[in-house]
Amino acid sequence: NLALKSFSKITKEENKLILEVGCSSGYMLQDFQKNLPHLYLMGADYLAAPLKRLSQNLPKIPLLQFDMQECPLPDNSVDGVVALNVLEHIERDEEALKHIYRILRPGGVAHIEVPANPNLYGIYDEYLMHHRRYTLLDIISKSRSAGFKIEFTTHLGFLMYPAFWMIKKLNRRHFSKTDEQKLEIVSKQIRQTSNSFLMKALIQLETKIGNFFQFPLGIRIVIKCQK
Repeated sequence: NLALKSFSKITKEENKLILEVGCSSGYMLQDFQKNLPHLYLMGADYLAAPLKRLSQNLPKIPLLQFDMQECPLPDNSVDGVVALNVLEHIERDEEALKHIYRILRPGGVAHIEVPANPNLYGIYDEYLMHHRRYTLLDIISKSRSAGFKIEFTTHLGFLMYPAFWMIKKLNRRHFSKTDEQKLEIVSKQIRQTSNSFLMKALIQLETKIGNFFQFPLGIRIVIKCQK
């Protein structure tokens, strides 16, 4: 997991606090808790209901509800921020990036993942309530404007990208359909891919290759920034 890798060199003695924004599922916080148990963790999300459910599973991790566009946390208050598939849901994403930069302590790290390629925006993005997809240059430019230095970039889903590109292009013909029809199409595609043996094998292979290679394109963009 690249997010874990971004913070793996932190030692127990450093007493670092990592905030995950958009933590509703809790899977990333659980991964951190399992693999980097010496880190102090905190989660935040815009919606209250998922946080209430998550509090039952992770009772020892503080959870906060707020809008990242109006983040209430004080300046220089956390050592790391993880934002996986979050910025595309935020209307004023540049404002959110400025807040991430503000709350990080000097030298702090932000690990960010966003969907790639604006030309592939489709009904799946509508279903997930995405405001946009990004180019690598987009997210680099916005991160630098917030004040960040760029440490690392790559893409996820490189090996699956040709099939992904074809499906996204074909899905564009469904834009004129009703919301109910779009939901049925997207739900069917999710069911078909969620248990795909080939997809799981490609992800495992890409993970191994990714230890030695930065992918130039893919389904999602990964960017590691430092304050």
